[in-house]
Amino acid sequence: MDFITTHHIIEAVGWLAVLFKLATFSMNSMIWLRVLVILSSVCFIIYSALFQIWPLLAIEITLLSINAYRLYELVALRRLVTHMTDESEADFSAAMAYGKKRVIQSGDVLFEKGDPVDSLYYLAEGLVEIEGQNVTVPAGNLFGEMAFFNSSAARMATVRCVEDTVVYELNEKRFTRLQYEDPQFAMAVMRLVTKRLVANAAQTQGA
Repeated sequence: MDFITTHHIIEAVGWLAVLFKLATFSMNSMIWLRVLVILSSVCFIIYSALFQIWPLLAIEITLLSINAYRLYELVALRRLVTHMTDESEADFSAAMAYGKKRVIQSGDVLFEKGDPVDSLYYLAEGLVEIEGQNVTVPAGNLFGEMAFFNSSAARMATVRCVEDTVVYELNEKRFTRLQYEDPQFAMAVMRLVTKRLVANAAQTQGA
């Protein structure tokens, strides 16, 4: 009788794991989806360990580790978005780990208006000027990113180095990879693009 009771409890844990797994298909929230998958894996781990189903145990332990890490990333990203304010200083320095370093002399043109768009730039040292807009970009900023969000796929202005300059050049593939691997960088870029679009719209209305 004790064996049957224990057996039924283990069976119930297995069915509970199935129910958690099925519930994931009705989730719209990625966080809750990960939570349910983790609960399902925990139940399957208990079930497979007690019934000694070793392949299932190995798979579920692996899935539990992966989903726990993904859940941590999602929660960290949500916390980052929640605490990011308009006054918080954007940090684009992660671009140095992905970009190609270039050293450019004062007075040289980095790209001209109408050039095809193939890269954006992180300005590590120096100062550049966006000609025709009376705008200078100091070190620590991105520039050239707006063209990636423009269907014309052509540079909208000429950029000239005012000082000896060090930039890190990122092509579209590296830029996309960096945004995926560093959510904080991706959020900073989104805020930068939004800020510059608002500024451009204000200038257009004031013209």
